[in-house]
Amino acid sequence: MKAEQAKSETAKSGAECADACGVDHWQMSDEELRKRLTPEQYAIARQAGTEQAFTGKYWNEHRPGIYRCAVCGQELFDAGTKFDSGTGWPSFFKPINEKAVTERVDSSHGMRRTEANCSRCGSHLGHVFDDGPRPTGKRYCMNSAVLDLKPS
Repeated sequence: MKAEQAKSETAKSGAECADACGVDHWQMSDEELRKRLTPEQYAIARQAGTEQAFTGKYWNEHRPGIYRCAVCGQELFDAGTKFDSGTGWPSFFKPINEKAVTERVDSSHGMRRTEANCSRCGSHLGHVFDDGPRPTGKRYCMNSAVLDLKPS
């Protein structure tokens, strides 16, 4: 009974948030995600892993288009905001809109960083730093494995 009540309250709070914050909430079971994603995608999206620098498919990508979340398909970044940060990960100076990416404090590995997550499915995307170019001064340093470029 308590599990059903908690599930109902979670669904209700998700609906309330969608009404209040304009974010659609997306859910898929862990089993479904493990079947759908590669082991690397799962490790990054659900366990806050990181791909090695200069190995991801988008770190040196220059085509125009829209980068989406590889887990749920939400639009995250316009390729026009991508820049060469020299770090070996795809970097952007701003999300496609202010509600696409959520941020939270990440104190793992003895550091204090800002984690970037997909606002729809909660997948870990990478981290945000304050050393990016104008106009925002931000560097959204993302993992290619959890991005899907739709070229324009």
